[in-house]
Amino acid sequence: MSSPRRRAEFFIDPAQDRTYTGPATGDERAMLVDFLVAGRATVRLKCAGLAAELALRSVEPSTLSLLGLIRHLAEVERRWFRRVLAGQEAPPLFVSAARPDQDFDGAVPDPAVIAEAWQAWDAERAFADDFIAAAPDFDVVGEDVWRGTVSLRWVLLHVIREYARHGGHADLLRERIDGAVGL
Repeated sequence: MSSPRRRAEFFIDPAQDRTYTGPATGDERAMLVDFLVAGRATVRLKCAGLAAELALRSVEPSTLSLLGLIRHLAEVERRWFRRVLAGQEAPPLFVSAARPDQDFDGAVPDPAVIAEAWQAWDAERAFADDFIAAAPDFDVVGEDVWRGTVSLRWVLLHVIREYARHGGHADLLRERIDGAVGL
C-alpha cells in the first residue's frame, strides 16, 4: 500500500526549513529581527523562479499580485523606518495621493517594473536593517500622522504583522500560479 500524497508539492522539504534561525528564548532584539527576516524570506521564496507571472492577479476585481506585494512591502518599510523613525523626507516610491493603490495597480509584467520593485524592496530592507542595528534600544521613537508617537518596538511588531498577513496572500497567489505550496 502506498502512502497518500499531498495535492501539491512543497517549495522545500519541511524537514529542511530554516526559516527561523534565531533564538526562541532570551534577547528581544534577536527574536524580533529573526521574525522580520523570516517574514521577508517567506515573501521572497513565494516569488522565486517567477518573472512576468509575478504580475498575475488573484481574482477580479482584486489587483493583488506578488509583484504588487513586493512594491507594497517596499512602501511599508520605507514609510515606517525611513520616514517615521529616521525622520527622512522620503516620498513614496509607487503611490501618491492621486493614485493611492498604484503599488498594486502599477504592478505590470514589464521587466523594468519588476526590476524596479526588487531594487526598491532590497534598498528599503537594507535601510531598515541598518536602522535597527544602529538603534540603541527599541524605545527609539518617531512621529506618524496615523498613530502619533511610535517606538521602534511598535514599528517592528507592526511590520512583522504586515509580513505575516501578506505572506498568507503570497501563499495563495503562488499556489494559483503553479500549485506550489508550503514554507
